[in-house]
Amino acid sequence: MGMTEPGVARLALPRVAKAGAAARRAHAGFTMIELMVVVVVLAVLLTVAVPSFEAAMNGNRLAGASNELMASLQTARMEAVKRNGRVALCLSANANDAAPTCANAGVDGWIVFVDADKDDSFGAGDTLLRSSTVSPSVQVLSSATPNGVVSFRSDGFAYSSANALLNGAIDACIPTRRPPENVRHVIIAAGSRVSIASADAAAACDVPDDEP
Repeated sequence: MGMTEPGVARLALPRVAKAGAAARRAHAGFTMIELMVVVVVLAVLLTVAVPSFEAAMNGNRLAGASNELMASLQTARMEAVKRNGRVALCLSANANDAAPTCANAGVDGWIVFVDADKDDSFGAGDTLLRSSTVSPSVQVLSSATPNGVVSFRSDGFAYSSANALLNGAIDACIPTRRPPENVRHVIIAAGSRVSIASADAAAACDVPDDEP
């Protein structure tokens, strides 16, 4: 018995020491220097990531608006040929309303409609075919020709008020440098050819030229 008790005490000491070390490790935290390094790294990452993310989001908004506008113009042209009548696309300040109207200011989108009375305006007797809206950050601006209205006749061509084949543009624009190419020109050329061109407008949104 006299030999066992000292042995037990000697065996227990290392266990107590190990338990104390584990407890110290469990309560250990970050040092002030480590926290400062983490904060600096996060600040650098945010400085790089936020502008890139904003540029990507704006680029997607511009691409979505211009692609939808191009698809709407193509729809208007095809419907004019199919229906053997006049079909128009006009910009609108209330494109999602039950009774939308054509407008060239405060634009939030556009509508495509059968223009039964051929007055380049949506009203009683006309048939709404399609309506589209854009993100609030996107500005939609029309050149003087077509002045917010592109009207296709039964031959599939759009004409100006002077009865010439239409050449003009409708822009989707965000006043920003993120991305630098902040404008998408949706160009209507020779009365029916529709294309999209990107441009750097130095963060400005201006009315486009008739032939960008």
